[in-house]
Amino acid sequence: MSDKGQGPRYHLDIEGTIHPWDRPTVSAAEISTLGGWALEEGVIEIDLKTQVERTLASDEQVELKPGMGFSRKVVFKRGNAG
Repeated sequence: MSDKGQGPRYHLDIEGTIHPWDRPTVSAAEISTLGGWALEEGVIEIDLKTQVERTLASDEQVELKPGMGFSRKVVFKRGNAG
């Protein structure tokens, strides 16, 4: 039996936007490209069930499984108090 015509086997949740994906792995570079930011900004894997976050290496490949999401690194800065 062929999978042809059945659509993508995976869906990537990147900052709340769902992207169809056909392979069981995705690279940090591919995630940042799909998300629309530079790889240098970083990529964080988020387990949506436990909310555990892990920063990916720039050359890392991720094996896809249900309940995963991705985002760029969030940087907080101290503001002026006055």
